[in-house]
Amino acid sequence: MTTTAIRGGLVITATEEILADVLVEDGRIAALAAPDSSCAQGWTPDRTLDATGKYVVPGGVDAHTHFDLPFGGTASSDTFETGTRAAAWGGTTTVVDFAVQSRGGALREGLDTWHAKAEGTCAVDYAFHMILSDVRESSLKEMDLLVGEGVTSFKLFMAYPGVFYSDDGQILRAMQRAAGNGGLIMMHAENGIAIDVLVEQALAAGRTDPRYHGEVRKALLEAEATHRAIALAQVAGSPLYVVHVSAEEAVAELVQARDKGLPVFGETCPQYLFLSTDNLAEPGFEGAKYVCSTPLRPREHQAALWRGLRTNDLQVVSTDHCPFCFSGQKELGRGDFSKIPNGLPGVEHRMDLLHQAVVDGHITRRRWIEIACTAPARMFGLAPRKGTLAPGADADIVIYDPHARQTLSATTHHMNVDYSAYEGKEITGRVETVLSRGETVIDRGRYTVRAGHGRYVPRATCQYLA
Repeated sequence: MTTTAIRGGLVITATEEILADVLVEDGRIAALAAPDSSCAQGWTPDRTLDATGKYVVPGGVDAHTHFDLPFGGTASSDTFETGTRAAAWGGTTTVVDFAVQSRGGALREGLDTWHAKAEGTCAVDYAFHMILSDVRESSLKEMDLLVGEGVTSFKLFMAYPGVFYSDDGQILRAMQRAAGNGGLIMMHAENGIAIDVLVEQALAAGRTDPRYHGEVRKALLEAEATHRAIALAQVAGSPLYVVHVSAEEAVAELVQARDKGLPVFGETCPQYLFLSTDNLAEPGFEGAKYVCSTPLRPREHQAALWRGLRTNDLQVVSTDHCPFCFSGQKELGRGDFSKIPNGLPGVEHRMDLLHQAVVDGHITRRRWIEIACTAPARMFGLAPRKGTLAPGADADIVIYDPHARQTLSATTHHMNVDYSAYEGKEITGRVETVLSRGETVIDRGRYTVRAGHGRYVPRATCQYLA
């Protein structure tokens, strides 16, 4: 039985900031103790980590990643091995990835495929959502079985006709099923039918550059789909979680629903908080690096996103990490923006970017931990094991240096992608040491854990609804 004491740091959770020693035994947090208490003084650990002048925070929970995802004739460039290793470098100790149901296939087949990709390769713990791409009676019945096995959230798409798209009737049926089995419906809210018309018209007019990806995927079509998803969820009596919210108008729809007391939740991502259509318009083909869906918006949308995070109308910041290399992957869309694989890298930088938001005055330190760790753990049934520092929780712990300076770059990041969406950005704060279930994963700039340390974690249902 291994014991560890982390001494001298400022412990930050979603609810408090205290000077305390964190005592770890056999992979779990045994106690938080005042440094001069008899508990702390009487603890004789196998090892002691000095966190003086540092923050001690929960390991991050990234509830939206896409490792090894087939898309647009290629696949996202991070595997579960490389992606979870990069997550660890960035202080994230749990990821929730998306298993995909193939058209005509069973949910079970998709889930088994994703288990096979992840098993024995992950650096940190992982769980799965399920993408429903073919809603029919058999897949609705399978939803009940998966909830019983700890896969308790199901993603549907109002976008990508012919690939992942579900019509309103299919969405309503899935929501009705979730209302009965306790599952949480996650929604990609964009009006894909209308967007496809605008894509066709733009290409016919010779508007083929990456910046037109953002222009055709209009904010009003995100807002319309968000409004429609909320209405369908209200009819079904189902909770709703809207993923990767990017537009001010979509935030307004969530605010209106939540003001009515509806169980509606929202997520945004670092790219929408720190990047904009200015990046999509970078000269040459450079804008392709920033193609994702929902798209980057004009910079003025960011104020609404930050406000939504402060008022809890947006509860979670995830990454939607779905990287494609510029060379050989993003380049598939030269001359036709609709063929650029959609997705950005980010799993390594979420905790740091949100700490920069603390430095910049957008959010408090406790809110940083809430939106990056505690809220995603509660939203997706991982609490109280994940997302906080409390007796009995897994010892997923980050020692964070709030004063260290770093410059984000593809030359130093650990994600398996040949560019950085934040190239050259200077930020304050850096992960120093990371523990996953008490085992050191990152030790002051050294990666120390084996592939396969990460375990699959079955999830309870959404803990915001209890």
